[in-house]
Amino acid sequence: MEKRRPYKMSERAKSQAETRQKIIEATMHLHEEIGPKNTSISAIAERAGVQRLTVYRHFPDETAVFQACTSHWLSLNPPPDPAGWEQIEDPIAKFRTATGAFYDYYSRTWKMWAVSFRDVSEVPALQQPMADVAAFIDSISRNLIAAFGDKDGKDLLAPTIRHVLHFQTWSNLQDQGLSNEEKLDLVTSWLT
Repeated sequence: MEKRRPYKMSERAKSQAETRQKIIEATMHLHEEIGPKNTSISAIAERAGVQRLTVYRHFPDETAVFQACTSHWLSLNPPPDPAGWEQIEDPIAKFRTATGAFYDYYSRTWKMWAVSFRDVSEVPALQQPMADVAAFIDSISRNLIAAFGDKDGKDLLAPTIRHVLHFQTWSNLQDQGLSNEEKLDLVTSWLT
């Protein structure tokens, strides 16, 4: 009986996987540097060191390459995990912990968020990933709002919490020169 050799990825398959990864990373870097709206397939090919046709062999259209880019970027930069504040009972402490996690995240990833929010209305391939981000933030907001129970003034609490968690709020406060700790102090005061 003949022994089967263990499967090893062929050199061609390995090369294709490496080329695909180069294209994804080139797209990711271009998105962060010049924005999705200004990232063409030609620019992606040039940055990846391949021909335009090679990009299309791996990704049939702009949406496919943007989806791969988004997935890769999010794997490198996962959003804050609600497990970090889920067990906190005090609603203000829970809010502050969650908001702090988002503000730290935005501090590390602001370049990509700034161009993504700037370009979302003009880049159809970006609209679904950004809608997914909005849904995630909305779910976090609902959880934080629920922590306050039936507190008086809750009708103003909900829009305040939603506003606080958005990148644009962080960005506006950043433009005013506030540190993340100062931002947290300010937005926490909005709840009290």
